[in-house]
Amino acid sequence: MKSTVESLSPTKVRLIVEVPFEELKPSLDAAYQSIAQQIVVPGFRKGKVPPQVIDQRVGRAPVLEEAINDALPKLYSQAVQDNQVKAIGRPEVDVTEFNDKENLQFSAEVEVRPEIELPDLDGLEASVEDIAISDDEIEEQIDALRQRFGSLNPVERAVADKDFITLDLSATKDGEKIEEAQATGLSYQVGSGQLLDGLDEAVLGLTAGESKTFVTQLVGGALKGEDVDVEVTVTAVKEQELPEFDDDFAQTASEFDTAEELKADVRTRLERGKRLEQAGDARDAVLEKILTLVEVPVPEGLLTDEVAARRENLEQQLGYSGMTFEQFLESEEQTQEEFDEDLKKRSEDAIKAQFVLDLVAEKQDLSVNDQELTEHIVRHAQRSGVSPDQFAQHAVENNLVPSLVSEVVRGKALAYLVENAKITDASGNEVELKTLLPDGSYADPAADAATDAEAETPAEEPAKA
Repeated sequence: MKSTVESLSPTKVRLIVEVPFEELKPSLDAAYQSIAQQIVVPGFRKGKVPPQVIDQRVGRAPVLEEAINDALPKLYSQAVQDNQVKAIGRPEVDVTEFNDKENLQFSAEVEVRPEIELPDLDGLEASVEDIAISDDEIEEQIDALRQRFGSLNPVERAVADKDFITLDLSATKDGEKIEEAQATGLSYQVGSGQLLDGLDEAVLGLTAGESKTFVTQLVGGALKGEDVDVEVTVTAVKEQELPEFDDDFAQTASEFDTAEELKADVRTRLERGKRLEQAGDARDAVLEKILTLVEVPVPEGLLTDEVAARRENLEQQLGYSGMTFEQFLESEEQTQEEFDEDLKKRSEDAIKAQFVLDLVAEKQDLSVNDQELTEHIVRHAQRSGVSPDQFAQHAVENNLVPSLVSEVVRGKALAYLVENAKITDASGNEVELKTLLPDGSYADPAADAATDAEAETPAEEPAKA
């Protein structure tokens, strides 16, 4: 078999392949065996019909067609391997010449990974925002803790914002009761916006036993998205009483003895969370900076698939949340055209990032061990709400393991780039990322070194009697 490569663009090539007829013999034999299993010829057992009889009864052309269909994928794969083509996606194959007992000639156009020239990435500079923790953020965390230890007390007054109420709901459409939209004894905090649009406004000012009807749209069922009339009846009103934030509360709600110690711990936890957010911003900033320095052509077919996959994923998420695409556009303050343009840009950037990180991983000889892959699968399973075993089985059955391995390798490539970059915050301070731990705290290099040294020190031999 002979094959050559013709470059059509930075992201597409054409393979031209010529195959001697005798190399098709295994596929021809397989075609005869397959057809022999499908036909019935008097005097011959099924599957034992000789090739010459098949040629007489069925014809040579169907045999050649089946043989070609069997051979082309193997021949194409061999040509890709022989020419070291970094193919992406499915090829467009065209049989340009083939007659019985003559050479087969075909061409295959396929998208390929573009050749990328990486600049010197050592000392790459990027900037992130400062870590800032406001008094309001601390108070918000403290209030959330106080609410966990608060008490609900019945009150004889009209409903006010933040009250906890018990209510009944009854929805109708054109005067007809909607059976699946009836509820009694629901607990609800006014102002949370967790049930129906317009509910918060309807209940404000009502007292226990009073009702009000308002127009809204249901978020599920056969009438999802349609205007319906909903009657809400308040049956009980309670207000939340929060404990004072003092030393007694600190001792009850935490392991600390004083309110100031608890408040300091809240600040520390917020700082750790902000460090992790800053680390994420640093990764984004480094990758964004690299993409401005590298020219990365994007294959059109791959871009089309990526856009379609992202759109499908968004539509699934909107379906789970009960939001229409029009409502989503309104919430994002985008037109359809703006959304499409933004989706295409994000898809292009994602593909470019994958190409760059794959090249970095190749140059740094990065790989994945079993433990790293297992940890990645566990994280995926947690996000999907299934057990790791279930997710792993799904990955194997759907050939997703190579994709998962690629995700881990790209993550390691990005970590390498970030760790070797110079990251500063808006105030000009260098951001330390090498010793940042998953909980947002910093590792102690001296302590780690001492631990490693202790592990390497050989144990003393026991004294001989």
